[in-house]
Amino acid sequence: MTHLLSTATEPAMGHPGSAPSFAVISGKEVQQALSGREKELVELVEATYRLHGAGDSVNPPSYFLRFPDRPTSRIIALPASLGGAAHVDGLKWISSFPENVSAGLPRASAVLILNDHDTGYPFACLESSVISATRTAASAALAADWLSRTRTRPARIGFFGTGLIARYIHTFLAGTGWSFDAVGVHDLSADSTAGFCGYLRESGATGKVTVHDSAEDLIRSSDLVVFATVAGRPHVMSPGWFDHNPVVLHVSLRDLAPEVLLGAANFVDDVEHCLKADTSPHLVEQRTGNRDFLNGTLNDVMLGRAAPPHDQPVIFSPFGLGVLDLAVGKYVYDQVARAGELRLIDDFFHDLRRYG
Repeated sequence: MTHLLSTATEPAMGHPGSAPSFAVISGKEVQQALSGREKELVELVEATYRLHGAGDSVNPPSYFLRFPDRPTSRIIALPASLGGAAHVDGLKWISSFPENVSAGLPRASAVLILNDHDTGYPFACLESSVISATRTAASAALAADWLSRTRTRPARIGFFGTGLIARYIHTFLAGTGWSFDAVGVHDLSADSTAGFCGYLRESGATGKVTVHDSAEDLIRSSDLVVFATVAGRPHVMSPGWFDHNPVVLHVSLRDLAPEVLLGAANFVDDVEHCLKADTSPHLVEQRTGNRDFLNGTLNDVMLGRAAPPHDQPVIFSPFGLGVLDLAVGKYVYDQVARAGELRLIDDFFHDLRRYG
């Protein structure tokens, strides 16, 4: 049985000895809470990066559940704790099953559990594929802004990979004031390419849209390159393709060969997280035995401790931090609670008396 709660945005723990509340927030409700708020959400992600950089968070390594009988699939656990105004703990549990795409399903599905700071009780479960895509896109838009401030603002964008994440990134760029003279598209799937081009038309995107058969052509014709693929190992091998010094949002983390990164300025969201799990930066560390190729984190750029050069390719490789999911998830919870539309599960917690 469920009912609606129309109270404050803090989780309702009730009086001492009473059962805490537990809310379920659907994907539709999540999308309604986030839609059209791109600028606000990018600001939220920036504030969260700053909190994380200042040490007001706990973000342990992600745990990868892999399957011998399904080697391309995985489910990842991202536990985290965030201070600041959110003051919340939690866990994102997100699966990536690439074979879903051929069956007409999105590759990724996820839930987010929010835990009360004081009692540890979980107080909400949110559909989280939208939250995950939102924080990824907001992070990419934030990086595009900060990493292009020392150069002419990119006017030609290229999307390598045209799935849901690419769509969200374009939406967040457009929603934070970006417009482009040219939009390049490249994907191994003709259906994905057609679908993304249809989205661009329907969204009223500015600039001429060009579908590139060649990855090299896409990269060479773009000042801002977005990698949003499901690649498990590097497939872009030539540093020469980046001789025009673009800004590269390497969101999918495993597209670029070590040689490409070694010829560029490299920024990450978190050093320890990004240099794991055979990401492209991790492969560079394994090859060189050091981390000298890293110029810093995005937070370093925002604080003025590192500056992206204008005479090199600039690559941002974000691992994706659980604290971002918590920040966006708590934002959604607060929006739904303020609207009085939280759906609570009666008696979710049971047998709360220690001795019966």
